[in-house]
Amino acid sequence: MAAIGSVVVETWRSTYRGIVPDPYLTGLSPTQRADQWRTFLAAQGGTRFALVAHDEGDDVVAFAAGGPERSGDPRYRGELYAIYVLPANQAQGIGRALMQAVAGRLAAAGHKGMLLWVLEANAPARAFYEALGGVVVRTQPIEVGGVTLQEVAYGWDHLELLLKAST
Repeated sequence: MAAIGSVVVETWRSTYRGIVPDPYLTGLSPTQRADQWRTFLAAQGGTRFALVAHDEGDDVVAFAAGGPERSGDPRYRGELYAIYVLPANQAQGIGRALMQAVAGRLAAAGHKGMLLWVLEANAPARAFYEALGGVVVRTQPIEVGGVTLQEVAYGWDHLELLLKAST
């Protein structure tokens, strides 16, 4: 779980510099993030799951988590809670493979659709989700580091389309 904490923190610091306040990013702790993910994934009776991608040296370079949608949305019953790929490992197909693996797990659990949330200002991630067929379904404010930002929800009505998508 420690490697997941490191991937999350490094990815946040790279991706959200200039979007999220620097003191918040500087204060991120890999140990604390690992503990938060451990606690989160253990909740809900084992219906939440995590997937990791390793490089040739067996180091964790990416992490994704999914499970039942958290707000009770009647249309999108599955949710991709998070996906992080280390900056040095982006644009190599790892993110797409993790997205499809999460979609496959959700489909196997009986979920037809999937939802995910991303900061509105994260243009590269938004373009990635759109290239995989995600459609903006709603927005909401979120507080991060003492500032209010907008979060965008992308939805996939049919996971089988995501499973067949390529970028």
